[in-house]
Amino acid sequence: MINREHLKALHQREMERFISRTPKSAALFEKAREVMPGGVPMSWMSKWPGKYPLFVESAKGAHFIDVDGNEYIDLCLGDTGSMTGHSPKPTVDAITAQLAQGMTAMLPTDDAVAVSSELARRFGLPLWQFTVSATDANRHAIRYSRLITGKQKVIVIDRCYHGSVDETFATLDASGNTVMREGNIGAPVALDLTTRVVEFNDLGAMEDALKRGDVAAILMEPAMTNVGIVLPDDGYLVAVGQLARRYEAVWIIDETHTISVGPGGMTADLGLKPDILTIGKAIGGGLPTGTFGMTHEIASQIAKETEREVIDTGGIGGTLAGNALSLAAVKATLTQVLTDENFIKMIELGNLWCDGVEAAVTEFKLPWHVNRLGARGEYLFQRSAPKTGGEAARAGDFELEQYIHLRLLNDGILLTPFHNMALMSPYTSRSDVEAHTAAFRAMCQELVRA
Repeated sequence: MINREHLKALHQREMERFISRTPKSAALFEKAREVMPGGVPMSWMSKWPGKYPLFVESAKGAHFIDVDGNEYIDLCLGDTGSMTGHSPKPTVDAITAQLAQGMTAMLPTDDAVAVSSELARRFGLPLWQFTVSATDANRHAIRYSRLITGKQKVIVIDRCYHGSVDETFATLDASGNTVMREGNIGAPVALDLTTRVVEFNDLGAMEDALKRGDVAAILMEPAMTNVGIVLPDDGYLVAVGQLARRYEAVWIIDETHTISVGPGGMTADLGLKPDILTIGKAIGGGLPTGTFGMTHEIASQIAKETEREVIDTGGIGGTLAGNALSLAAVKATLTQVLTDENFIKMIELGNLWCDGVEAAVTEFKLPWHVNRLGARGEYLFQRSAPKTGGEAARAGDFELEQYIHLRLLNDGILLTPFHNMALMSPYTSRSDVEAHTAAFRAMCQELVRA
């Protein structure tokens, strides 16, 4: 029902508006192209909807200001990395204090004990290790799973995302075979050698993949978040855990994005019992860090298979992992920023955002669906909730998405660039959400006018 010629005209108008609003970003981008591939310090930054990415002057709380002086409501929040809001005061204070006491020594601090205890309280897993990112946490969890099971294959969900873990960049082809996902750069081996892919919410496929007896681990998010939000069917996650135990595979839950449902993520919310849990991004308040927790049983099995003499050569750990600065940040973030009280506010605002989107979609009879995940919300370009990652991917519309994001950016609102997702922080206000609702409604009204 979208007139594509009308859409192209609207997009062109917004591109011209973007260029006129951001001359300093344009000038910086031209300089950046001389010293960075694509003019960006990290390749994904080239996927923003304008002709070039905005250059940020400052960010605080739920807002940021670009180098041209334009202020934005940030509903991307670093794709969860700044779910705490930008530079939350308790975290900044803790970082500032720790800077004077040392940043890294490859020795533990008392913050490591405090953080591990808090993570155990939230997620129910008693023992914790620290990394520099959630990607590293997932890599280490996979390696340990292979070590203790003696098996090689990893099961992942079609269209999943777990950072830059080699084993996870796989998908299903038309015949149901595991193949390399599009865009996968320099895969070391064919993906079917390391990985078996199954669809989300498909217990039959999960059991079939496990029956062959060669699966070391199941790595999954409890709700998919990187191809549009895909929610689990009732009982699905508990059943996956039962299958993992039956077939002696390690069940790894990645809560990096799904912590949006509450302080203990979906693991606590649904009473799940994973063998290992990984998380990163938001827990450091914007400082790079990650962690993984495990059961006593898993830790005991690992201890039996590792030798202290060569513990530093096994592909686990890193020189900067668990450094004093990051642990000071995590402690302050968990105990003073991502608190139970703040989650109540964030989830209320997440629902308010979804309500506003749903109202506009209904008013203008758009065939779109809104999914909710606590403080996170997202709309997809289909009428009903997707059940699998493949279904969500097929509902994508890159041309439409680029226009919507650019239009809202010009209206002073930033969404996550990879999908139509918004995330609330403790600093997000009701007026921020209402501003998005008004801008989104105006965009929908103009979109269907032709």
